[in-house]
Amino acid sequence: MLQTNWYVITGAPSSGKTSVICKLEHLGYRVVHEMARAFIDEELKKGKTIEQIKSNEIAFERHILYEKIKIEASLQKKEIIFFDRAVPDSIAYFKSAGLNQDEPVKKSKIVHYKKIFLFERLGFEKDRVRSEDDAKAADLELLLEQTYHMLGYDIVRIPVLSVQKRTDFILEHI
Repeated sequence: MLQTNWYVITGAPSSGKTSVICKLEHLGYRVVHEMARAFIDEELKKGKTIEQIKSNEIAFERHILYEKIKIEASLQKKEIIFFDRAVPDSIAYFKSAGLNQDEPVKKSKIVHYKKIFLFERLGFEKDRVRSEDDAKAADLELLLEQTYHMLGYDIVRIPVLSVQKRTDFILEHI
């Protein structure tokens, strides 16, 4: 397993991950934005609906998984990098969709992240990219926590705080 100096920010949809990732990026840290959101945004710009984009759930989830793997393969392992979701998040999403998780589990054992930050949920807000609802978001939060524990990670829970206070909390724990 490759040891890295990489930090994962994970949590349910609408938990404030992207706001903190953007704040870290603004502060000069290297970040990797959420792959699924970027892919969905691209497809929406092509005129597809969220339903069309996710109509083949296994193809969608596999595409996201392999895009994350491809990005990680291009990065320096010793560099401090913050990820808005990482490869192991795919395990939770595969499980949530009722798909076999063997593939993302195997791929999640290639890289070891320095620390996992799990954001506690904010009030759920639907947007043009999110297909989940509040109940699904709650299930995903639990699945994400179980996933990282199953892989042997200790998780640092990030309580509901302002973007600045969450960012400060993370920076104090790296």
